[in-house]
Amino acid sequence: MFFRKKVGIDLGTANTLVYVAKEGVVLNEPTVVAYSLENKQILAVGDDAREMLGRTPGSIVAARPMKEGVIADYYTTASMITYFLKKALKGRVFWPEIMISIPGGSSQVEKRAVVAACKQAGASDVYLIEEPLAAAIGAKIPISQPSGHMIINLGGGTSEIAVISLGQLVAYKTVRVAGTKFDEAIMKELRKKHNLIVGERTAELVKMQIGTAPLDTKDEKKRIMEVKGRDFQTGLPRVLEISDKEIMDALQKPLKQILEGIKEVLSQTPPELAADIVDKGIVLSGGSALLTNIDRYITYYTNVASFVVDDPLFCVIRGVGMAIENLTSYKEAIR
Repeated sequence: MFFRKKVGIDLGTANTLVYVAKEGVVLNEPTVVAYSLENKQILAVGDDAREMLGRTPGSIVAARPMKEGVIADYYTTASMITYFLKKALKGRVFWPEIMISIPGGSSQVEKRAVVAACKQAGASDVYLIEEPLAAAIGAKIPISQPSGHMIINLGGGTSEIAVISLGQLVAYKTVRVAGTKFDEAIMKELRKKHNLIVGERTAELVKMQIGTAPLDTKDEKKRIMEVKGRDFQTGLPRVLEISDKEIMDALQKPLKQILEGIKEVLSQTPPELAADIVDKGIVLSGGSALLTNIDRYITYYTNVASFVVDDPLFCVIRGVGMAIENLTSYKEAIR
């Protein structure tokens, strides 16, 4: 008897996670591909390619094929999915069944691109599940009940804000602002204030170490970090000490855009469901939910308690995995 493998993929802008039925999450690598410009040959994928970001010679490009949760470079994405599948299934790719997460409210064109990329990678059947639903399943929220749950999946390219009831999205919005926009804001701030040019890897490191959501916290001690980059005026390398206060200022604008999205979704929510959300609070998942104080920031500006789930980075992939292992019970959530 020949069993087809069931595989779940969380194809994120920043990280891609792969789940294999009965094995769990087997792969977690950056969504980065390095290829040669001359013949478009793929040179490295995932961790190896991430090491090359901002460090490649002219003939090699290291780039993220996903922009804001959507496939930006189709050929590279298909090659990357093939590579991740081979690695996750240890080279034995026999027409697996794949379930892959997509941003809530994706257009037909975006959905078709994802399905085609998976088919090209060797999938027999491709199921699509919207990210907020996958995150809710992964956060162990009983989504099939007739009561309102609000989940915000803060990823690398998009922030998915959704209110779920009876296993479907009632009100949702995809804000194309998340982790990568935070990094860009930090790069801009350092350039504007200190004439220091840093790469996206350095910006991401700064965000992880001293990034904080803007709140009036007077009692917290100041955190300082050393940043190395290039001076914009002299063109020479330079080392600079920056404080978390400056990073807080830099993150103000992107966080405000996410907050606007949250308020918009809350304003579209039917009153009965809004009452449920006030009772249960807002659930935060996704890698960017690890930003210090982000739960307190959202609580402060929405007056609704919000909390971060355990292992927010693995929330969506856990949900995708549960859904593919129990296809029949999650039928209504699957496109």
